[in-house]
Amino acid sequence: MIGLTNYAGVMESLMNSAEEKQPSSPLTNSWAKKQESSKSQKPNGVGGFVLVHAGAGYHSESKAKEYKHVCKRACQRAVDQLKAGALAVEAVAAALVELEDSPFTNAGMGSNLNLSGEIECDASIMDGKSLHFGAVGALSGIRNPVMVANRLLSEAQKGKLSAGRIPPCFLVGRGAHDWAVSHGIPPCPSDKMATKFSLSAYKRNKRKMELAEKMDTGHNQTKKRRQSSENGNGSGCLDTVGAVVVDLEGNVAAAVSSGGLAMKHPGRVGQAAHYGCGCWAENACNMNSYSTAVSTSGCGEHLIRTMLARECSAAMQSEDAHQALLEAMQNKFISSPILASEDRVLGGVIVLRCCRCVEAQPSQNFQGILVEFLWSHTTESMCVGYMSAQDSKAKAQEVPPACLYGRPVMILANRQEAEENRL
Repeated sequence: MIGLTNYAGVMESLMNSAEEKQPSSPLTNSWAKKQESSKSQKPNGVGGFVLVHAGAGYHSESKAKEYKHVCKRACQRAVDQLKAGALAVEAVAAALVELEDSPFTNAGMGSNLNLSGEIECDASIMDGKSLHFGAVGALSGIRNPVMVANRLLSEAQKGKLSAGRIPPCFLVGRGAHDWAVSHGIPPCPSDKMATKFSLSAYKRNKRKMELAEKMDTGHNQTKKRRQSSENGNGSGCLDTVGAVVVDLEGNVAAAVSSGGLAMKHPGRVGQAAHYGCGCWAENACNMNSYSTAVSTSGCGEHLIRTMLARECSAAMQSEDAHQALLEAMQNKFISSPILASEDRVLGGVIVLRCCRCVEAQPSQNFQGILVEFLWSHTTESMCVGYMSAQDSKAKAQEVPPACLYGRPVMILANRQEAEENRL
């Protein structure tokens, strides 16, 4: 079961009149309802918010410290983009590049090696404004797979190719590599992408496999070895990285990147590249009151079969985001009949939802975006980081298993009143 942990208190208001009517319930009343502005003016100043994760899995104490550092750097990089006027999709890509460049994460540099001792990466990105999606799978020889996914997205937005051909949104293997190089993304020799950490893990896992092959292949022994492998190594190899971002205009975007499971079969493509499974982003529209962005981590096969990213996004249209995510994780993932035969269901999500709000009596001094961010996972640990454009520094933490966390913040358009509403 997923436990529910409440990080929320009562939202501090920026206006005296609102302070006199301070709500008492931390979960249901700390959020202002979405209101329609009488004037569709583009807000001035800086704003935006980013939430990142370094994967749901098992992290040693030493590795957890490095994960916190890289999560903070990723948040800062995304916020720098937002402050420079970038849209959400550009900022989320910048955060992913920072996460991929870390030798400690299982994405880009230092990714897990497959059975053949090679690195094959998956990545995807989605723009909530245009609903365009770009992805690569089983990609070798490119330092930052998310850059290729993002380029696929941006090229698709330009429209049809010559002779009316539909531009691709998802490429794999050698074709993805050649397309990336032809579009100006520099190649990186595979041997330079492996690190001492990933190489030592490969050698260790290879020895385990060789030893297992010499053991009795009876049913009970096989099952015992399978469980031992899951407990000793499986959860630790699920640390896909991802990020969700909202910019000042209220646009959302999500991205995810992974080196995949350790010792995977060559050519295997995980959830990080699959539509609706690794990430999802969708701006508010007539059908949806909230803009939502989701990024997942965990066992790719579990996440693909349940399309968890899209399921969590759809659930976020409920009034109570905490309860909605709780139920989505339980009903659509942990207790899903699709995964009934699985011994362990491994996964985690980070979720962002937002809506634009204004004063009851609109003024030029107040116009902002209410952002609620949550995360949940079934693995031993998960590292997350978050930062608003008004924060002086990012925050990061390693969180225990089977819990749901959430907290709302205010992103303001006016720099003079740019102060996070802390709970």
